[in-house]
Amino acid sequence: MEDFLEQSTRLMRQAAEIGKINPDVVELLSAPGRATSFRIPLKMDDGSSRVFDAHRVCHTDALGPTRDGTRISPDLNLDECKALALVMSIKHAAGRIPAGGGKGGIAADPGKLSKHEFERLCRAYIRYLRPSGPDCDVPGADVGTDMQSMAWMLDEYEQITGRHSPVAVNDKPPILGGTLGGYEATGLGVFEVFQAAAEQIGFKLEGARVAIQGFGQVGSVAAQAFHKAGCKIIAIREIDSGVYAEEGLDIDELLKHREKEGSLANFPNTQPITNEELFTCDCDVLVPAALQGVITKEVAEKVKARILVEAANAPTTLEADELLLDRGVTIVPDVLANAGSVHLCQMERTQGLADDYWGAETISDQRRQRLVHSYQQATECAERHQLKSVRLGAWINALKRIEEAVIARGWC
Repeated sequence: MEDFLEQSTRLMRQAAEIGKINPDVVELLSAPGRATSFRIPLKMDDGSSRVFDAHRVCHTDALGPTRDGTRISPDLNLDECKALALVMSIKHAAGRIPAGGGKGGIAADPGKLSKHEFERLCRAYIRYLRPSGPDCDVPGADVGTDMQSMAWMLDEYEQITGRHSPVAVNDKPPILGGTLGGYEATGLGVFEVFQAAAEQIGFKLEGARVAIQGFGQVGSVAAQAFHKAGCKIIAIREIDSGVYAEEGLDIDELLKHREKEGSLANFPNTQPITNEELFTCDCDVLVPAALQGVITKEVAEKVKARILVEAANAPTTLEADELLLDRGVTIVPDVLANAGSVHLCQMERTQGLADDYWGAETISDQRRQRLVHSYQQATECAERHQLKSVRLGAWINALKRIEEAVIARGWC
C-alpha cells in the first residue's frame, strides 16, 4: 500500500497531467526545495538528558515564504513532513495565498513531558531551525502545538534576533500579535465549505444526518456549527470512545460530559460506536476530522453518506476517492474543507505587517468569503476538465498558480 507521501505525489502528477502543467515544473515540485533534520538535546527536570529528532520541510517558495505547521507527535518522521509540506503548498495556492508549503516538528510525546520540559523543547526547536523568519520560513501550530507553544517560539525568535517580529511565527495569542478567531477557524471553515457544496447540489441542511470522526478542536467546533444549522449529529467518535444516537446528539451537553468525565463514553441515551461502525452508519454527511488514510477502498465500499467532508488531512485514499466518486458521492476535499486556518494565518500576517488588528466579525466574513470562493473556483475547474473530482480541480488550480510563479522567476 502506498504511504502518504507516495499518494500525495501521485495525486500531484495526476492533476499536473490533466492540467497540462509544464513537465519541468512538475519535476521541480516532485520533491521539496529544502528538507532538514536535526537533533535537539534537552535537559530534563530530573537532571537527565534526552535527544529528540526534529525536521522541517520547505516544499516550494515560488509564491512566497514557506509557512505553517509544527507537529509534536511520537511517530513524526521526515516523509510525513514532506507529504504535508506538499499539501500545504497546494492549500496555499488553491486559496490564492502568497505562500509556499512548510511543515515540520519534533518526534516527541507532549503528554510525557512536564510543562517546563515542553517549553524548553519548543524554544530549542526555534534555536535549531535555520533558516527561519518572516521573509523566509514561518512556523505555525499543528498537532501537539497550540497558541502557548507558538508564543514560546515567537519569544525565543525575538530573544535571538533582538527585535520584535510578530510575523515570524503564526498561530500565536492575540496579545502577542496573533489574530482573533484562531481556535474556531478550521472547524467553522469545514462547515462553511460544506454549506457551499450543499448549495451547489441542492442538498438541504435541515435534518441532515451527520457522523463525525474526531472530536478535538476541529471536530467539536464543526459539530457545533452543523448542529446550529439544523443538522442532526447522530454519531461522534474520538480516540478512546464513541457515541451514537438515532435522534441526534446535543453537542453542547456532550462537550460538558466529556469535560467532566474525560470521555464520550456513557453519555445518556446513546450507545457506543466504533470507527468502522461510524464510517458505515446510515448518515447523509460523513466528516473524518482526525487521521489520514482512514477511509480505504474497503471502508468506502460500505459508506452510505451522500457527502464526504474531509476535515482531516488526506483521510481518504486515492482508490477510495475514485470508488466514492463513481458512486455519486460528493467529496469536499481537505485542501479546501480544512483550509480555514491557513486563510486565518494569512490574515494574521497581514495584520502583523500593518500593525493594524481587525475585529472578529471582519475576520469571520473574510474567512468565509475566501473559503467559498476557493471552492467555487475548484468546482469550475473540475467542470472545465469534465471531472467528477473537486479535489483534482483544486490541485489543478493550485499547480497552475505555482507554475506561473516558477516560470515568471525563470526557474524553468
